[in-house]
Amino acid sequence: MKDDSARVLAISDIHGCYDMFNKLLDKVTYDPTQDKLLLLGDYVDRGRKSRHVINKIIELVNTYNVVALLGNHDKMFLDWLTTNDGMSEFNFFRNGGLQTVESYCGLNFFDSGIDTLKAKRFILENFNHHISFLNDLPYYHEEDDYIFVHAGFNPMYENWRLTPNSEMIWIREEFHNGKVNTDKTVVFGHTPCIHLHGRADIWYWENKIGIDGAAAYGHQLNCLEITNEGLKEYNVKTKEV
Repeated sequence: MKDDSARVLAISDIHGCYDMFNKLLDKVTYDPTQDKLLLLGDYVDRGRKSRHVINKIIELVNTYNVVALLGNHDKMFLDWLTTNDGMSEFNFFRNGGLQTVESYCGLNFFDSGIDTLKAKRFILENFNHHISFLNDLPYYHEEDDYIFVHAGFNPMYENWRLTPNSEMIWIREEFHNGKVNTDKTVVFGHTPCIHLHGRADIWYWENKIGIDGAAAYGHQLNCLEITNEGLKEYNVKTKEV
């Protein structure tokens, strides 16, 4: 952090919780002309407003150079849309994809029966810009003293950048329990903090900070504020929305 007045704000795992996302930005008094906002992936699935979340993030990235990273749920959405692989479809719908499709196609889209091919065609025809946006998202972002990623890095690699992309969005215990070869602090989402220390609040351990508050599971959406003065956390709980 070179600019004494600058704030870095990190949020992860919005999962279609559009109203919570907006309320959290209000709570932290986000100023897009002054603050650096970093979004660590998993914008879709489980929550009801994935389309709204993606729309807002595209606007933020294009207008204010917000940094958005790819998450595993975003990748599952892409894989379902861009392949004809049955396993990709199974994984997507098993992990909250139905709510994503309903946000794009309408809540009554499946009233006459679930037709995933019809849904896929509708999204491809009407929201190709969303697909292009997600497809171009990076897997990690570096600042002076911090590295941001969706899930983490594999400690077995001497150079953490060699971690396969799939692990950057899926890894769990190996990263949580291991030591990544870097002097920087790794900020990540993916694994709900409640699974790391029994609370939805942000998790701190050695040079790792987990920020997934499990918003889509009825807990909270977290924001980590980083300044030269230190760290501060904010949250919006589901009952507040």
